Amino acid sequence: MTERPGRAWQTSYRASLVMPMGAESIVDGAVLVEGDRIAWVGPRAAHPAAPQARIVELGDAVLAPGLVNAHTHLDLTVLRGLLDGLSFFDWIRGIIALRAVLSPDETLDSAHLGAIEALESGITTVADTAPTLASFDAMLELGLRGIAYLEVFGPDPAQCDGALAELASRVASARAQATPRVQVGVSPHAPYSVSDALFLATARFARDNGLRLATHVAESRAESDLVAQGSGPFATMLAGRGIDASPRARTPVALLEHLGVLGLMGEDALLVHCVQCDDSDVRAIADARASVATCPHSNRYFGHGVAPIAHFVRAGVSVGVGSDSLASNDVMDLLREARTAADIPGDATPFPVWLRATLMGANALRLADRIGTLQVGKQADLCAFPIPPGTTDTKHVRVGPKAVLTVVAGVERVCAGQFLGDAAGIRERNAVVAERLREWRQRVTLT
Repeated sequence: MTERPGRAWQTSYRASLVMPMGAESIVDGAVLVEGDRIAWVGPRAAHPAAPQARIVELGDAVLAPGLVNAHTHLDLTVLRGLLDGLSFFDWIRGIIALRAVLSPDETLDSAHLGAIEALESGITTVADTAPTLASFDAMLELGLRGIAYLEVFGPDPAQCDGALAELASRVASARAQATPRVQVGVSPHAPYSVSDALFLATARFARDNGLRLATHVAESRAESDLVAQGSGPFATMLAGRGIDASPRARTPVALLEHLGVLGLMGEDALLVHCVQCDDSDVRAIADARASVATCPHSNRYFGHGVAPIAHFVRAGVSVGVGSDSLASNDVMDLLREARTAADIPGDATPFPVWLRATLMGANALRLADRIGTLQVGKQADLCAFPIPPGTTDTKHVRVGPKAVLTVVAGVERVCAGQFLGDAAGIRERNAVVAERLREWRQRVTLT
């Protein structure tokens, strides 16, 4: 593989197999990039004249659209492995405690590491949720594309006005720096951490300000017990704080429907996890035209179960796959997530793994007009992975977790498998912080 880092006005990427996703795969193909856009896709032999183009020979590799990670928490990357073995409720408590131990600079460095690991894995777009601007800043600085959903918390209805005002301030700060590549959204965290009043107020704020909304919903049995029965660990915690934990709705999704959140947001809503969903919930999500982000390995980590993906797809719901945070996963391997989603019993949807990790994710994030396929006029977001010589079976192309090339908006971020930036320094700083957190974790009991 030969290349020069950075962006040239024209670059021709050539590989033994090109998978555009929006068209038939091409053996011995090429993609011509001009600036930040795709100018041509086709067989190498039919490549248009481009005498000034820089040529990048990828050899035995599959060249595809950049992968789309429909749910991340980049700022939690440094917490990997620190909370293994805890129940979901205690894991949530642990996240809160560990976040409080991190300084703003350490949180930003953790988000930087998450962004690097995404790019090294061929991921070009993320839908990230975080309570601070750390992930948003990391996405801007390191070249990722995506939506930074700013989280808001407040289980006590009395907190609603203050929480919404604080959220509006963070949104204003982020929007002042937002670009077409990195957008801003909002995220009322979850039914166990957000009151009904704050859910509705945040949805109204999002609608009035042209923002997209993401929320964790129907993830765990503990969450469902809280919403439907007013019981379980979350109910006990809320009652202990003097907050009413009475039953609120039949299911968490039914709660969002009852409150009007689904109706207000429609296709601008991204519902994360959706494991504890019945047929009525699936219909409600489909009727609202909301999207779903499923995180198979994170769900396995907690033992939550599996989302009814086949039911969602049959109902016309756009479903993307996500890695979730690396505090509840071990690697940011989106193709592994897509393979796991494809292996769920009863899921007979006719979508190969690569489509789940690219175009289906772009559809779920409502970004398919610019990414998700290798198509003339779309953004030049590309990734490439080594494959065995002679590979042509496009429906079952399996690759390792690391990309040899990642390009976002025409800018090469990973070349020859190496991130083009100070990855070593970021990793070293995160290693120091992780060791400090491990020592702290050994001294503190979270249960």
